[in-house]
Amino acid sequence: MDAKSIGKHIKQRRRQLDISQYTLAALSGISVNTVVAIERGEGNPRLDNILSVLETLGLQFAVTLKSDNPSAYEEM
Repeated sequence: MDAKSIGKHIKQRRRQLDISQYTLAALSGISVNTVVAIERGEGNPRLDNILSVLETLGLQFAVTLKSDNPSAYEEM
């Protein structure tokens, strides 16, 4: 999932909860400019900021690691 898709999901959830970007920023402990950038999929926001927004909205973020080289896992 790319940054724009993540931002789209965050924006949809914020609207479902009927809260403003300012309110989300305050509840998440980040600036409104950061919320706007995350929702637009712009910039390079810190992971802790994204996780804070997701937690505030009741969302979770899952990561799946995969490799084109199955033997790479054998080395771990």
